[in-house]
Amino acid sequence: MSTRPSNFYYPISGVDAERLLNTYGSEGSFLARPSGSSPSNYTLSVHKGDRIKHVKIQNNGDCLDLYGGETFASLSELVQFYFENPGQLRERDGEIIVLKCPLIIPPTETIGWAFSRPSTERWFHAGLSGPEAERLLLTEGRHGTYLVRESHSSPGQFAISVKAADDKVIHVMIYNKNDRFDIGGGATFSTISELLEHYTRNPMVDQAGTVVNLKQLLPSTRLPATGIDTRYYRLEQVSRITGKDGFADEFERLQHQEPTQFVSRREGKKINNVCKNRYKNIIPYDHTRIILNVSDADSSDYINANRIEILGDEYQDFAGLRRNYISTQGCLPNTIDDFWNMVWQQNSRIIVMTTKEVERGRIKCCRYWPLKNETEKFGKNGELVIKSMEEVENTDYTMRLIQFMNTNHDNETRLIWHFQFLGWPDHGCPTDPRTVLYFLEKVNECEEQNCDENAGPIIVHCSAGIGRTGTFIVIDILLNQIKRLGPHCQIDIPRTVQMIREQRSGMVQTEQQYRFVYQAVSHYMAIINRRLDSEVSYM
Repeated sequence: MSTRPSNFYYPISGVDAERLLNTYGSEGSFLARPSGSSPSNYTLSVHKGDRIKHVKIQNNGDCLDLYGGETFASLSELVQFYFENPGQLRERDGEIIVLKCPLIIPPTETIGWAFSRPSTERWFHAGLSGPEAERLLLTEGRHGTYLVRESHSSPGQFAISVKAADDKVIHVMIYNKNDRFDIGGGATFSTISELLEHYTRNPMVDQAGTVVNLKQLLPSTRLPATGIDTRYYRLEQVSRITGKDGFADEFERLQHQEPTQFVSRREGKKINNVCKNRYKNIIPYDHTRIILNVSDADSSDYINANRIEILGDEYQDFAGLRRNYISTQGCLPNTIDDFWNMVWQQNSRIIVMTTKEVERGRIKCCRYWPLKNETEKFGKNGELVIKSMEEVENTDYTMRLIQFMNTNHDNETRLIWHFQFLGWPDHGCPTDPRTVLYFLEKVNECEEQNCDENAGPIIVHCSAGIGRTGTFIVIDILLNQIKRLGPHCQIDIPRTVQMIREQRSGMVQTEQQYRFVYQAVSHYMAIINRRLDSEVSYM
């Protein structure tokens, strides 16, 4: 599905549009609204930096156009076209009008509050068109599966899309009259949630006379980061049909989506490589595994590690985000040489260890670094010289500065920062996500201050390299996305987990870890909100 501007239409006047764009927007921010002079037409209001530009959109009943330009079937298609083709929208003097992002109106504004409410509901699929809803429901849904989306034919309105018994998808408009919702007749409701609740218990009849049954929701997982607390509350609710809460439902769906049986993992199962796996069932995918450079044919190029990248083409919300990781298992005595070879080969400068060496009496990871001020040699001929130069202990983590010299490369020396998180309990997850947030903040600060653009991926490991490792990577990706795009950006936690699971099996291993990701993002957004509030107070 392509990235589509969402929540860009507001039923406001031109005066209000200018005020809101000047107050909350920046150059390239835009919104669509009804035309003040002709109610059947629309106006596109765009922040031009030094002024607000209003572009008239003509609606002749069959299509929309900019008075002589391209024609479109809906306002959404028109906005999508000019959003994706910035050179096509011009002023009369030929100056280009660029649509960068829809204006985000905060919920402190009445109109912002009214239009932000649906975005946090599990039934609402932002930016989804009718044809996309049909493909989604026909692919994933059983008969009676439904969702709610924006109406592309009637901006500002909503539609229910439901898979009928004959494998067709029916679209039912939701009408809003005097702050009451209905489907074109029958009972009216104060909220869409109440309307949906009613029609999951009672069949609905659309205006064409078709009987439609709403049986099970196909939930949306995409939401604005600012709505994380509301979504968390929704996910805590237990379904009267399944008896499960939303977290269990989302995690179960993820488990069913993982394509483990169809992805090759042959290298890790070879006889000479099996001894290098800490757990016999945790094997790296072949297509993303780290292949070690070996000097002779007798040596194995295998290490239980996968590269984790941002798949921006497939997951377009992340397009433009640059984050690279290596997910690997905790070292075994016979894999320490391979580990340091990987660190050198990949030019990695930061190692994140999310486990203690021993937990509950079990070895989780062999110590692969020397004690403070000591030196150890690794590699086939002792060519990898590791010296622990500094060790700083904090309440929940330890940071080590390591000097790494390779005698096979003219004694080239590099600095490695080793962060070991110690605050993860033997059972479950940390009770306070702030410990993880603070730890990741220090890791990111180190990366910004000490790693240039040529530095390799951050190496992250726990014991198996999937549970805590996946949890840390997902949280780090989401936090960096919010930092990059701002607190009103769209995030999708299940899709983020799915993205990294395509590159290493089983990432974010338990439902409790999955829930912890939501908790961490929630706490992060609370920190951002406090900062914004203090800035406003200071101003």
